[in-house]
Order: sequence, then structure tokens, then C-alpha cells
Amino acid sequence: MSFKVCVCGGAGGIGQPLSLLMAMDDRVGELCVQDVDVAMVPAAGVAADLSHLNLPSKVKGFAIDPKQPAVDQLEECLTGCHLVLVPAGMPRKPGMTRDDLFNINAGIAKGIAEACAKFCPDAVLALIVNPVNSVVPAVTELYKKWGKDPKKIVGVTTLDLVRASKFVGELKGMPPQQVEVPVIGGHAGATILPVLSQTTPATTFTDDEIKALDPRIQDAGTEVVNAKNGKGSATLSMAFAGARLGKAVLTGLAGGKSEEYAYVESTVTDLPYFASKVVFGPKGVQETLGFGELSAYEQERLASVKTQLKEEIQKGLDYAAAN
Repeated sequence: MSFKVCVCGGAGGIGQPLSLLMAMDDRVGELCVQDVDVAMVPAAGVAADLSHLNLPSKVKGFAIDPKQPAVDQLEECLTGCHLVLVPAGMPRKPGMTRDDLFNINAGIAKGIAEACAKFCPDAVLALIVNPVNSVVPAVTELYKKWGKDPKKIVGVTTLDLVRASKFVGELKGMPPQQVEVPVIGGHAGATILPVLSQTTPATTFTDDEIKALDPRIQDAGTEVVNAKNGKGSATLSMAFAGARLGKAVLTGLAGGKSEEYAYVESTVTDLPYFASKVVFGPKGVQETLGFGELSAYEQERLASVKTQLKEEIQKGLDYAAAN
């Protein structure tokens, strides 16, 4: 089966490598690289570059004027899309809180979601727009308001799992690609809860190792922001993780069995949104799975995760109610 995939924000730091990785998937027959017309690199240039790869996908670039509604400019780009990956928006800069980011990025996400609801309502919309904890509830509730299927909206948290696998693999001397550490909760700071007790292959950790790993996985994004000295955030690793989620969605859409962690509308806890393992099917999110038994430390952490996450979810719900 051949899919049409769009990367909104496709000329940016995450968007370019994410577009490359999706073009490398033989199931992608058409790839749209979409961005604003003031992007440092024109979307048409990224598309031209990718169009020279000896791969099946036909690549097109689309630029929009950010001062005009996205819905008035994206008909050709989005019509017929099966998957829309959205790394669009402002990246986090040193000293910037995720609240600061929300005010800018929620508007960008809403514009893209409005266009998707009109031109590709059956597409899965995978949001990388930060802060994910608030943007995903905002867009999901807007989809409900517009009479569209909320199970099409997915928050991309895969980078937390990628990092957890890498850090545990390095610590324990195991190939990181063979390590799986469930990461649940949300996708920001203390809401990120790596369930180290359920690591596979089965692994034991000392208290000191847990106390070092847990905050490092939570704050890994800041590690990259600081290392780039304010000139960027996690882009290459985010693209790698976003493509992993995108490929899982395509497998589900094609009728295969596909499970991946994501932040979605959920009944797994008493919160309306939560990141856990999700089953993807032909229509998007098919099922949200629970997370099994937690250690005493993880249970304690879950309580604080929920307190913070509840506030961040509410910010998204309030935005949807007001818009």
C-alpha cells in the first residue's frame, strides 16, 4: 500500500531530517514538505533535494504565508494525506518555559489541525509541537468540537523511549536498540516517567542508578539545548524518534499489528490524556494499553507526574474551549 505523508514544518531543524527518514520508507509514495514562506530554507528547496533520491516517493514542497489562515492555503498539500507529522512551531530556547511556548505554538497547531480537519479528516495527525502535554489536548478537543475523530490525534513522545534505551544500554553495556524502557506520563520534565523496573531485557538498577537515570531522561532535552548553546534544540534525535512513530502509524494503517508509545486521549489513569503504549490500527489509535505494576519509587513519582500533568492538560482544554 502506498501512502501520502505530509511534514508540516518540513524545512526546519526537525522537519528536514524527518522528511528524509519518511522518504526512505518504501511505503511512502508521496511526500509533502510544507513550511512557511519565511523559513530560512524554502520548502521547495528541501523537496527538490529529496526528489533526487532514488526512492519511490514523489516529493513536493508547499510554502504558506503565516499571516493568512493555513486552511486557505493547504488544500493541494493535505488532500489525500494518510499521515501528517507536525514538527512546526517555535523551538524552545534557553530560559523559555513551556508555557511561553504554548502561547505561540497552540495557534500554529490549531491552524494546521483546522486544515487537516477540512482536507484530510481521516489522516492521523502526529503532533511534535511543544508543549505536547497541552497542545495535544487542545487539538483533540478542537477535533471533537469540529465533529472529527479524536483518535486521529497523537502526541509524539517516542524520543523519551529512544533516550531511555540509549542511556540504559550505555550504563549496562547492552546494545541500545535491543533495550526497551517503557516511558509513561507526559512529554515534559517531571511528567516523563521511565518505568525502569519493566526494562527488557530484565535489568536491575541500584537506587543510585535510578536517581541518576530518572532525571537525566527527564531533562535530556535541556542537555541538548545547552550543548547547542542556544542555537537549537533536539532536532536529529527528535526526527529519528518522530519517524519511528510515523512508521508505526503506517504499519497500523496498512492493517499490520503495530504498538508504540504515544500521548493520547486515554482511560488508563484518571487523567483524560496520558502517554502509554498504544495500538495503531487502520483508523489510527485503536487501543490504549495499561502499564503494569510499578515499583514503590515509580508509584510515588506517578503521583507527582499526575499533579503536574493535570495542570498542563487543563491549559489545553481551556484553549480549546476558548477557540
